[in-house]
Amino acid sequence: MTTSQEYLEAYDRQLRTDAETPSAIAVQRLGPLRLVTFAGGRGFVTYQDLGRADAVTIAGWVGEALAYYRPDAAITRVEWKTRGHDRAPGLHDALVSNGFAPESPESIMIGEARRLAVDVALPDEVGLREVTSEPDVRAMCTMQAEVFGDPDTQDMANAMLRRLGTGDGMQLWALTAARARSALALGKRLMHSDSTEFSRPILERAGLVKVSTTTPYMWRR
Repeated sequence: MTTSQEYLEAYDRQLRTDAETPSAIAVQRLGPLRLVTFAGGRGFVTYQDLGRADAVTIAGWVGEALAYYRPDAAITRVEWKTRGHDRAPGLHDALVSNGFAPESPESIMIGEARRLAVDVALPDEVGLREVTSEPDVRAMCTMQAEVFGDPDTQDMANAMLRRLGTGDGMQLWALTAARARSALALGKRLMHSDSTEFSRPILERAGLVKVSTTTPYMWRR
């Protein structure tokens, strides 16, 4: 088994489960689908795999999933998370015909934490610390929203603060090397990132491997 195959199997087995949606306020099952509701009016559809479902079955799931969210006026948007390595006949057409629009694909990057836990020389005027306080979380989310053009700054910050309050293990860092050291301290071997084309080359130089792609399809009320 090649390294990329091993990494992809670990991704499918470990991250396409409850670990993918720790801050969910509700999860409904529909066949293999997980219909997740997050606070702030966001729906999210994911799954470990679609088995050997045909195009007709998959189209039916898309319609039923949207019918689950549509009556709740508080749900303003739904993301259907697709992966490039899935067997999913007819999924693109079914999503588009139901009002979902594909956004930019991202690379699924995985690598060995030990290779990323390197020493990084910081400028004298720069400090590095874990983000834990509410003001810092909100400042971080504001910065991220500005960089990536995300208008939902408050929703993102509120979701992260809720997760920090539950103590589910989420940590917020500013550097990949710091994340790697923390992961190793927690006994983790691998690290994962869904990366834009801007960050993919940086992570490849740091030792992460592209094992597949993920494309979000968005439905907005």
